[in-house]
Amino acid sequence: MGLPAMNFQVVVLAGGLSKKLYPLVSKDVPKALLPLGNKPVLSYVLELLEASNLKDIILVAAGEDAALCVGNWVADAVHDRLRVEVAAAPEDSDTADALRSVMHRLTAEDFLVVSGDLVSDVPIGAVAAAHRRQGALVTALLCNRASLGSSEPGSEKIKQQPVSDIIGLDSTHQHLLYMAPGAEIERDLRIRRSLLRAVGNMEIRTDLVDAHLYAFNRLLVQGVLESRPTIKSIKQDLVPYLVRSQLRLGVPSTAVGSPVEDKDARHQPSLPDTEVFAQLLRSSQSGHRITGSPLKCCSYIASKGKLCVRVNSLQAYLDMNREVAGEAIHLTGYEVSAHNNVIHETSSLGWKSTVGPQCMLGEGSTLGEKCSVKKSVVGRHCRIGSNVKIINSVVMNYVTVEDGCTIQNSIICSNVNLQERCSLKDCQVGPGYVVGARLELKGEALAKKEKS
Repeated sequence: MGLPAMNFQVVVLAGGLSKKLYPLVSKDVPKALLPLGNKPVLSYVLELLEASNLKDIILVAAGEDAALCVGNWVADAVHDRLRVEVAAAPEDSDTADALRSVMHRLTAEDFLVVSGDLVSDVPIGAVAAAHRRQGALVTALLCNRASLGSSEPGSEKIKQQPVSDIIGLDSTHQHLLYMAPGAEIERDLRIRRSLLRAVGNMEIRTDLVDAHLYAFNRLLVQGVLESRPTIKSIKQDLVPYLVRSQLRLGVPSTAVGSPVEDKDARHQPSLPDTEVFAQLLRSSQSGHRITGSPLKCCSYIASKGKLCVRVNSLQAYLDMNREVAGEAIHLTGYEVSAHNNVIHETSSLGWKSTVGPQCMLGEGSTLGEKCSVKKSVVGRHCRIGSNVKIINSVVMNYVTVEDGCTIQNSIICSNVNLQERCSLKDCQVGPGYVVGARLELKGEALAKKEKS
């Protein structure tokens, strides 16, 4: 879906050395460059943006080291297909702070913010078009919780659902009336009657997930970020704040109180002064899309069957590698064999070795004799010995696996050496680690000690 006349800029929040992905990330391989289906995680978002003709991109990495790595990859991989500017935010920046750090670089009337770990086939151009059509302050992409392809009930792929977001919608499902991360709600959700009187009927949904992809009005969001330094997180602070603020603009101020009575007021900043927002609103009316009607917050709900997953945990990383080697193979652009797998033409298989369906074997990798690879991704230039079993696992690049090893439900980072007859189950092995011969490990996270 091309958007030649929309003039959207895009901010991609690429992160850095995510603690949730320990021990996979390292100084040389930040989160954005982790291989997913033998392609960097970040490549999926950039290709999705390119498909919607959204090419003006500011990519924010957490920390100078991560920014340098990502910038080098972008220079080598993207060329002139996209206009990508890489910026570094402080390593400990939360998402709203990362956005603040680049707001001065934004000039378009509207802009998009998307997480660099999003893997999706939802057309971002459709979200941008809905935002512009509605004249919205913010438009959030919402996806169904069970969005990992066409998994059967009870399948392993959907065994770990994200915590429900609490989302309030109007009867058309286009107007976003209430939003809170599910982790903030303990047992009871209490909503003031004044809010219900102001908005009429409101449908509370717990089957939708905020995908962390938003379209914003620049002038209004810039004003909020400048005036509210306590807003740190886009999802937990900024978006719920904007959703509450729209009501002050749209109905008499006496009719709307605080939407939620919550013991924890940390994420309940006071509503903006009406005059402050009115001034920002008047400034934005120089554009063609706002004609004096109250600003509103909107939602774009992805249709069922669309993939929409963030790779922000070890389990999500393992699951999504299997997914892009299987049901979501269309996202990789790879050519699939008649056996429903991807085996690079430069790789080789020894006698009686098999690579099952929904598997990948990368460039220059070799399998010895009598090896078995099932529902796994094996990266580039790996040396796999004989009688090796790899099941439901990810093996990154330049890994050596000696004879007789078994790898099950595990993640093996690049340049690891698994010595003969070792057995790993439910393990994560960090870059460059050596696993000794004949060791049997279960549920371990192994990493080399960093040099001080």
